[in-house]
Amino acid sequence: MISDFVKGKAKENFPAAIQKGIMLHRAIDNFTDKHEATAAVKKLFRPDYRLYSGAFTDVVYDYFLANDRQEFSSAEALMQFSQNTFDLLEKQQQWFAPRFAAMFPYMKSQNWLYHYQYDEGIQKSMEGLRRRALYIKETQTAYQVFLANKVVIKKEYDLFFPQLKQYTADLLYNLLAY
Repeated sequence: MISDFVKGKAKENFPAAIQKGIMLHRAIDNFTDKHEATAAVKKLFRPDYRLYSGAFTDVVYDYFLANDRQEFSSAEALMQFSQNTFDLLEKQQQWFAPRFAAMFPYMKSQNWLYHYQYDEGIQKSMEGLRRRALYIKETQTAYQVFLANKVVIKKEYDLFFPQLKQYTADLLYNLLAY
C-alpha cells in the first residue's frame, strides 16, 4: 500500500520485509502497465486523459476485483478482507509516508476497499485521483467511459487478472526464498 509513496532508492530506508513488499508492488505495476489487456483499457481513457489513462485503468480494475467472486465469494468476504487489511496497515503506521499517513484515516473510515464494488465507489475513487493529480480537471468523463464500457473492461480484466495472480505468486515465492 505504501509503495506508490516511496520513490526510487528511498525503499532502502525500510526493513527488508517492507523493501520486498515495495519491490513486489513495483513489479506488479510494471506487469500491469505492459499487459495487452491494460493497453486495451487505457485506450478507452486516453482520448480524454492521456498520461492518466493508466491511473483510471487501475481504478476500474479495482471495481472488477472487488466484484470477482473467484476472489471474494460474497460482499461479506470483501468486507472481512478490507477490515483485515486496514487492521494490518494500522499496526505498521510508523512506516507510512506522510502523504499516505494523511490519506489512510479517510481510506479506512470510508472503507474504500469495500466500496470499490459499487459504481459510486469507483466514481469517488476517480474524484480522489483528480484531487491528487496536477493535470486532471474533471473525472465525470472517465466515469461515463467506465459505465459505457463495463462489458469490454470486464472482458479485459478476465484475461488479465489470472495472469497477474500467477505472476505475483511466482514473484512472491522468489522474493520470500531470499
